[in-house]
Amino acid sequence: MSKQAIAKKSEEVQVLLDKIQNVNSFVILDYSGLTVAQVSQLRRDLTANGCEMKVIKNNITKRAAAAAGYTELAETLVGPNAIAFSNEDSVSAAKTVYEFAKANKALELKVGVVDGEYMNNDKIMQIATIPTREVLLTMIAAGIMQPIKEVAMAIHMHVENLEESSQE
Repeated sequence: MSKQAIAKKSEEVQVLLDKIQNVNSFVILDYSGLTVAQVSQLRRDLTANGCEMKVIKNNITKRAAAAAGYTELAETLVGPNAIAFSNEDSVSAAKTVYEFAKANKALELKVGVVDGEYMNNDKIMQIATIPTREVLLTMIAAGIMQPIKEVAMAIHMHVENLEESSQE
């Protein structure tokens, strides 16, 4: 292999290493079996959620992952793979890919790294099914409001009972 090719690959590894170290999370996915239109739709969905997807050679990904300390990723990098990077939210890449995979069975969410922690397929699936921050906040608000609503209804009923008994 020529020195130019080695230098180019080394540069690609460094660029990917920088990307891996500067994102909130990334997931590895197997996109074989998807049509071009489906891959394009997945890219649009990821972009809409503050993520991006890149297809990078497995050898370069293995080297960058090893340099970043994620040697466990190497064994999953077989066949056509892509990496979905989450720039804004730690779970948005996993969640977007998971939701897309529900409708497109050919897509497989393999492994990933969330907030610097390597996660196998089971953990990534758990992360992907966690409700969004907004949904969680809504659930908390509803949980807080329910007892208040019940107390208000009880007071209202008590006031109505007092009014009825005073009219008699």
